[in-house]
Amino acid sequence: MLAFFRSPAAAYLLLPLASACWAGNHVSARAIAGHAPPATVSFLRWVLVFLVVGVIGLPWIRADLPKLRAKAGVMVFLSLTGGAAFGALQFVALQYTTALNMGVVGSVGPAFIVAASWLLFRERLAPLQLFGVLVSLSGVLAIVSRLDPGRLAQFGFNGGDLIIIANMALWAVYAACLRIRPGVHAATFMLAMAALSAVGNLPFAVGEFAFGYRLQPTWLTVTTVLYATFVTTVLAYVAWNHAVDIVGASRASAFLHTIPLFSALLATTFLGETIEPFHVLGFALILAGVTLVARQPQIPSPRLREEG
Repeated sequence: MLAFFRSPAAAYLLLPLASACWAGNHVSARAIAGHAPPATVSFLRWVLVFLVVGVIGLPWIRADLPKLRAKAGVMVFLSLTGGAAFGALQFVALQYTTALNMGVVGSVGPAFIVAASWLLFRERLAPLQLFGVLVSLSGVLAIVSRLDPGRLAQFGFNGGDLIIIANMALWAVYAACLRIRPGVHAATFMLAMAALSAVGNLPFAVGEFAFGYRLQPTWLTVTTVLYATFVTTVLAYVAWNHAVDIVGASRASAFLHTIPLFSALLATTFLGETIEPFHVLGFALILAGVTLVARQPQIPSPRLREEG
């Protein structure tokens, strides 16, 4: 069983799982847009993650403390980029942008990760894999344009879109730099990330409170915070981080294109929307693209080689 969870087959199960979790977060975050201060929501989720992981992961945490101290700077950097900033800015962006814009602009993520991996570590995809990224991107565009080029021609940027672009750049750096994270247990890494991310969000949460923004104690807000804690953060981050360790950030990046696919499925299930022909074509292109990216064997990341 342990061998399976270190295999590419496990990675290609974990990556769609993480994407599905994040797609659900987009739905819930848009539901509370306008009446939930984003930094406060992000701060609360990281505090809850810290409390939960701290209870169940204590044995590993004690053993891993020397490794954490040895790479304290790396942990701070990863937590502030992939945790505090990325998490809070997602909630901010979803207050100002539309679902169409979110799908189009967010699809730059895989390209950003490939670029960051090349710039920072000279990691490159094979031509077939690059083609797969383009195929999956075309599937995203088919869904958000509904096969009508006029919809894309009328596409315009707003402040929320610019936040998404900046946020995806942060995520790309985080994803590329996961290879240099401390070689510790997943619970230890999540606990350290939760603590540092909460500290990073705290000044902004305090600022929101000072300017009169309050978190409304509604069932919707509570559900969103709990979903962000246990699904978006704990489950999705652990799945994504482990999969990146196995197949590398560049190959993993193509699976971010499955987020619009899962968003459409969730909307169909929970909002009563119907599947249209453009959905079917888009889904087929996305799945074809990620299949191409996944086909070529990958050399394990340095961190996995050191641990194995």
